[in-house]
Amino acid sequence: MTLFSKIIAGEIPSYKILEDEYFYAFLDVFPLVEGHVLIVPKNETDKFFDLPDTYLQKILVFAKPIAAAIEKSFPCNRCGISVVGLEVPHAHLHLMPINSANDINFTKEKMKATPELLALVQSKIVAALSL
Repeated sequence: MTLFSKIIAGEIPSYKILEDEYFYAFLDVFPLVEGHVLIVPKNETDKFFDLPDTYLQKILVFAKPIAAAIEKSFPCNRCGISVVGLEVPHAHLHLMPINSANDINFTKEKMKATPELLALVQSKIVAALSL
């Protein structure tokens, strides 16, 4: 069972943004920038392109309102999207507010986000969701 499967199962607490039958979206607790959201499929699959076609077809539609909420919640040029998948062997998509390509650079030092900051970021994004 991966770390993300434990989060989905509620065994590890998370700052949930949105959930449906296929996906679980939550804040990255080691974000590159404020508003960094992870979307993980409930199907435990290591590599993104090994996901079943149904998941690949649905993930961007699931991400769309979250991306719009991120753009409403944080000053940015757009919501960036990335698939890296090296740290946790469970396919996942990163969404984050960006103003330049460097904002989505995973070699940068990550933020040290407090629980209070994460709760505030979570409430901003959830309040801005339009489903």
